[in-house]
Amino acid sequence: MFVIILLAVVILIVCVVLMSIRVILKKDGRFPDMHVGNSKALKEKGIYCAKTQDWVAGREKNLFERLDV
Repeated sequence: MFVIILLAVVILIVCVVLMSIRVILKKDGRFPDMHVGNSKALKEKGIYCAKTQDWVAGREKNLFERLDV
């Protein structure tokens, strides 16, 4: 039982180190921003995050359309 837990912890540590090599070795390294709103390719296609899309859709409706549920 102890060997399995120890093995799992070692595997997790190795995975975290391998995923962060770019961040550790690069000067001013950062993890890539995976937010939809910050993607250049999605911005070019006019795709935003759900919160922004809801805000834009709400701005396009007049008061009567918003009250009609």
